[in-house]
Amino acid sequence: MQPETINRFAGFFMSSLSITTIQTNLHWEDKTANLAMLEEKINSIEARTEIVVLPEMFNTGFSMHPERLAETMEGSTIAWMQRMAMGKKIILTGSVIIEENGNYFNRLIWMLPDGRYGSYDKRHRFGYAGEDQQFSPGNKRLIASVKGWKINLQICYDLRFPVWVRQQIIPGVSTDPEYDVIIYVANWPQRRNHAWKTLLTARAIENQCYVAGVNRIGNDGNGIYHSGDSMIIDPLGEIIYNAGEKDESHTAVLQKEHLTSVRSSFPFWNDADHFLIDPQ
Repeated sequence: MQPETINRFAGFFMSSLSITTIQTNLHWEDKTANLAMLEEKINSIEARTEIVVLPEMFNTGFSMHPERLAETMEGSTIAWMQRMAMGKKIILTGSVIIEENGNYFNRLIWMLPDGRYGSYDKRHRFGYAGEDQQFSPGNKRLIASVKGWKINLQICYDLRFPVWVRQQIIPGVSTDPEYDVIIYVANWPQRRNHAWKTLLTARAIENQCYVAGVNRIGNDGNGIYHSGDSMIIDPLGEIIYNAGEKDESHTAVLQKEHLTSVRSSFPFWNDADHFLIDPQ
């Protein structure tokens, strides 16, 4: 399987990448309130940033009522993302419920500042909450390109399945890692926050990349509490930022030199197992 690639600035490279995480409570199944709240938070970002990351299902919360809440790709939430990305000159990402050809998808949108976008449909649906009964699975990864950085985009429960996100180094074809950053958008409950923090760290270490995990806080409409712990982790597994339970936006600057140094100092790829993912 070859991942889809979306290019941000063709032929343009810089050594740093600025990512802003927005950790916040969400209004249950209230799109108008969520978009107004998130617009205020995005407009209040003071630091220079290139990517702004919102939680999973940021306009509704993690609802299993797609028949009431789903939109098409021509709907109001996609239009809002286009307006915000173009107005702030940022890449804006997060997942929403999308209906397409009679199927529902938990779809991450990667919205560029010129109004173009890429998308990733959540591969692993959370059967424990019935997501597998309501939503169709994705069958391809999305690896975006920003200023020479390659970014693997994932959603919540995908975090538990390391093969889906594993770097694929193919002898005789490619000796370079597929990507430099993984972004996970989530609604991950507090009761399993130890797994959230542990697995985010593991994904960074085993793939020798930066990881940014963006979670929500507060109770959802089912009374499930989310404690946040949005995190940014470096390729050695060191935690650069942990939001704890705060309602907070935070901008971190990732350094390509550090990533390159880690990979050259510890060339673990030479000993890796070689495989290809077949999502069918």
